[in-house]
Amino acid sequence: MHSFPDGASWRTSSYTQQQNCVEVADAPGVTAIRDTKNRERGALLFSSGEWQALVEGAKHDRF
Repeated sequence: MHSFPDGASWRTSSYTQQQNCVEVADAPGVTAIRDTKNRERGALLFSSGEWQALVEGAKHDRF
């Protein structure tokens, strides 16, 4: 796990409603995700290309 820049703007999906599970934040060239219940454990970092591939794969039910 890695830390993400201080002051990052974290967001949750509108689909999670009351059960927020993950938060996402963007910085130049990188996207981070973290567990809302364990924020102190850090975040997983993805390059922009990796993140786009993950999102596209999820949209098209490839997993």
